[in-house]
Amino acid sequence: MLAAVAVSQSFDSPLSGLHVGDHPDPIARPGWTVVRLRTAALNHHDLWSLRGIGLGADELPRVLGCDGAGVTAEGREVVLHAVVGDPVTGEESLAASMSILSERYDGTLAELVAVPTRNLVDKPASLSWAEAACLPTAWLTAYRMLFVRGGVRPGHRVLIQGAGGGVATACLLLARAAGAVVYVTSRDDAKLARATELGAHVAVRTGERLPTRVDAVMETVGQATWDHSLKSLEPDGVVVVAGATSGPAPSADLARVFFRQLRVVGSTMGSRRELEDLIRFLDATGVRPLVDSVRPLADVASAFEQMAQGEVFGKLVVEMSGG
Repeated sequence: MLAAVAVSQSFDSPLSGLHVGDHPDPIARPGWTVVRLRTAALNHHDLWSLRGIGLGADELPRVLGCDGAGVTAEGREVVLHAVVGDPVTGEESLAASMSILSERYDGTLAELVAVPTRNLVDKPASLSWAEAACLPTAWLTAYRMLFVRGGVRPGHRVLIQGAGGGVATACLLLARAAGAVVYVTSRDDAKLARATELGAHVAVRTGERLPTRVDAVMETVGQATWDHSLKSLEPDGVVVVAGATSGPAPSADLARVFFRQLRVVGSTMGSRRELEDLIRFLDATGVRPLVDSVRPLADVASAFEQMAQGEVFGKLVVEMSGG
């Protein structure tokens, strides 16, 4: 089968370790199912793997990719839940024992992938293949950040740092559909304008003061925006952290945290049930993932280059032959 595989790692030149070519077909172990993929989506997690973060050199070669949608041998159309359960008990977990596809097991940037059978979620006909591929990582992460960990409700004011990224765009569209007042930031004026077109109530340059404080902040940027995130919160507000693309070690500003009784909450991926809830939410509201572009698997290197340069708004999707 054709696959995009990490064969070596380099922090400064991650794409030097990417090989797109023939790879052995997966074999399903007991309780697992082989899915013929129609589409997959890229995530920054794939670049981190190529940089040597979160994937050990002794685990190479490894098929990349966390997100995917496809068809089983019986013809069932499915979205793949990317979280693989505890390797000992097999139970679903979002704790430290969990992994996601492409960490312990080969991922979805391939024509075929083997996954635990319990990780198959029915794809509704209302979602295109490209849209379905966007859900398991970025969109599920955003759903859990907002509604499970952040407790966002209609009328809440929400700040989303870093407009344009896959998780940030999903947060914007989901929060608007849920009736929240949405603020976004970016260093890029074009991304701010696009976020406004998508429904953001207020769009400001990164670090600029907001017109009002907010109830919740969705934080995936990290060090570059952390100070602004804390200063933007109402007393008893919550900042939900699901990434740190600009660095993981900002000043904690503990005095602000305890004087204002702020809450700092971590969030990673989401459960299979939350993926099902997300799909029902999309069906009920008509909200759909924003797809930046779709290209064939053979051309996936160009998609990685685009993502590495930060020239993305929404999700980069890869289509398999016949997809």
